[in-house]
Amino acid sequence: MYRRILGGLATAAAMAATVLVVTGSPANAAGTGTGYLHTSGNKIVDSTGATVRLTGINWFGMETDNKTFHGLWANNPWKSQLDLMANLGYNTIRVPFSDDALKPGAQATSVNTYSNPDLIGLSPLQILDKVVDYAGQKGMRIILDRHRPTSAGQTALWYTSGVPESTWINDWKSLAQHYAGNTTVIGADLHNEPHADGTNPNATGSCWGCGDESRDWRLAAERAGNAILSVQSNWLIFVEGVSCPSGGLSNVWDNDTSNDEDCGWWGGNLTKAGQYPVRLNVANRLVYSPHEYATSVYHQAWFDDPSYPANMPAIWDKYFGYLYKQNIAPIMVGEFGTTLASNIDKVWLQELMKYMGSGVNGMSFTYWSWNPNSGDTGGILKDDWATVDQAKQSIISPYLIPPTGGVNPSPPVSPSPSPSASPSPRVSPSVSPSPSPSASPRVSPSPSPSASPSASPSSPGGKTCTATYKVANQYPGGFQGEVTVNAGSSAISGWTVKWAFPNGQSISQLWNGTLSASGSNVTVTNMSYNGTLAAGASTMFGFNGSWSGSNGVPSAVTCTAS
Repeated sequence: MYRRILGGLATAAAMAATVLVVTGSPANAAGTGTGYLHTSGNKIVDSTGATVRLTGINWFGMETDNKTFHGLWANNPWKSQLDLMANLGYNTIRVPFSDDALKPGAQATSVNTYSNPDLIGLSPLQILDKVVDYAGQKGMRIILDRHRPTSAGQTALWYTSGVPESTWINDWKSLAQHYAGNTTVIGADLHNEPHADGTNPNATGSCWGCGDESRDWRLAAERAGNAILSVQSNWLIFVEGVSCPSGGLSNVWDNDTSNDEDCGWWGGNLTKAGQYPVRLNVANRLVYSPHEYATSVYHQAWFDDPSYPANMPAIWDKYFGYLYKQNIAPIMVGEFGTTLASNIDKVWLQELMKYMGSGVNGMSFTYWSWNPNSGDTGGILKDDWATVDQAKQSIISPYLIPPTGGVNPSPPVSPSPSPSASPSPRVSPSVSPSPSPSASPRVSPSPSPSASPSASPSSPGGKTCTATYKVANQYPGGFQGEVTVNAGSSAISGWTVKWAFPNGQSISQLWNGTLSASGSNVTVTNMSYNGTLAAGASTMFGFNGSWSGSNGVPSAVTCTAS
């Protein structure tokens, strides 16, 4: 598909000044395994040999002119967004970037300094370091995706006149050294959506197996992958497909069908990988990572097949699934997404999730995207960067394997109020792709939030819980609150939290709980996915509210367990 934001890194020299070992907080066991990951046949396994399935999300922005994650302009703080990702069950974040974000003096823009005061003055790489560290504390993994050579847009080839192959490779090596020893960062998605350009026989785009070193993406992936493994042998190397194996579009006007070929989504065509596999110098490090999209991105011919959706498994088998089914290599579908604007799209998403399989033995994936501002797909979040699009989440949720270490270890389902979708960019097939998404505007915020008080529980039937109330962010006339619910010394199967606002505040929107309010009195009960808590475990719900005059904290916040 054509789409996206992200890109590459900076030059080796630029990175040299920041090449340090970031040990951070290593990912916890369970949802994403222990230690570094490697492959075994079509499985991804951890350092103990246990099978791991990456069920993640894309959070873009570092590949754009902002040079950092989108949504940092929102009133929802970055840590709260990561908490919500983990709570929903996403165990991996794919982070698109461009080489511009790592150049000397690169500056992150559109950061809300009231909701994210800890990011003030940080470089794009320093913000990434903070996200990596906190994600690791929650048991999540990070995949770095060189989305674009520059923030200007995607490219058919992995290099440009201004960003040569040497810069691409040196930037990757610098990143690998920067995160050496940090098992939260597990690998490199070498280049986003290599695709065809030009019309055959005058192809100028990325081919697969054509043997031309200036265009053969398979050979380039070997060069970059082996260079990375020479400095960081523990990383996984994620290799996307192309769109047309020849690297050029078919000339459909020449009345010669013999030279026409089967093309697919940008980055989605791995039909030649069986015949021409990527060869890495370190065994068990290769993961193929196709992209797959719905009609909201481009209306492929297969969506009009009378047998749709029964025709789709054979199409997926042809483009990438055979590599998994023949036990050649693992598959991680690095991007797939939809606005769900049509029933065709809804059916497509349901069928693709089934195709990838359930449980730990299914194919890995990272959904596109967390961001609501992806023009042709929208996101898991709505435009407020806090409310979850329940229609999408409810389809994806049964296939998620939550990380261990976050606030809610139990697997989630769809959360918060339902809502409106927002645009996202994408890439298309053998046709010319759609425009890449535009960055969202910066939100203008306000004074920083007040302190976070907490209060105690009640204990019927021997089961207890406590609730801690916190003002996470405050601005003129509005604020964001968070309440953390902790189970006592026994497991609980449900909880109810109550408080009375002291100054006439009101809640306009709440997520990860069911709200009932009468005047100043507030009651919140658990959702189906976060009521059951083991002894000592916790979960969190959040809300947006309004205030006038003062925003005092409730004097008592009670929690009743069942």
